[in-house]
Amino acid sequence: MDPIFLLTTLDQNYLPQLQVLLTSISVNNPKDTFVLSLLHSGIPEEAMEGVRRQCGAYGYSFLPIRVDDTLFQGAPVTRQYPREMYYRLLAPHLLPKLLKRVLYLDPDILAINPLRPLWETDLQGNLFAAAAHTGKTELANSVNQLRLGTEQDYYNSGVLLMDLEAGRREIVPQEIFQYVEQHRKELILPDQDILNALYSEKILPLEDVLWNYDARNYSNYLLRSGGRCDLRWVMEHTAILHFCGKEKPWKPKYIHRFGILYQHYAQLTRRVWGITL
Repeated sequence: MDPIFLLTTLDQNYLPQLQVLLTSISVNNPKDTFVLSLLHSGIPEEAMEGVRRQCGAYGYSFLPIRVDDTLFQGAPVTRQYPREMYYRLLAPHLLPKLLKRVLYLDPDILAINPLRPLWETDLQGNLFAAAAHTGKTELANSVNQLRLGTEQDYYNSGVLLMDLEAGRREIVPQEIFQYVEQHRKELILPDQDILNALYSEKILPLEDVLWNYDARNYSNYLLRSGGRCDLRWVMEHTAILHFCGKEKPWKPKYIHRFGILYQHYAQLTRRVWGITL
């Protein structure tokens, strides 16, 4: 089978989480090989050595790409939302031209079932495939539509299947830079707001319960499904478990249901690769 091309964008602080994600991918995709691209703006080579060794042990290729850190200079950034989060939007122009599609994953994710069905999804002429977390509150979805002037659901940017060839034709970097310049005071979830404001009409909707499950919202998924999506169902069917929001399962006092599952993969990663979370 052809390899699955993955992309992530992060700063040095998230390298341990990336290694936990890689552990979960290896465990749950044993028949697949992967090529991991990492867009960054200055992570030292020695800091990436753990990721490089882990990819080598799994038979994966690792392709770190340093991005000019003047890109998005002046764009809104915080400790939770560093400049690197914007790089996914420019992936068609930053990744090698030979790549035709890529699957972007945030590092605060576990892959608990095979990713190939998502990888092979027909994008039907769209630039992206993404999931919207609309179940928690329709009001929030409506507020985001009004705030950004869109009619589509508000898509989460943490999991994006991208058509890079189409993106090279249709995503104009200067349009993104201009949007940031004109709306920087209004951006709440910056890269996600830009994705929705500029490209929501070019996004193929994915089922979030399968491909971008918000780990905070187990009770909501269970209710929406009439009791079908219980823990057993999630473990058998959900492929991507996303630890959205400020509360993270590697931090003290994490209270949500899937924290113990994250700790399991973190311990597997610590045992072999000696990471510190």
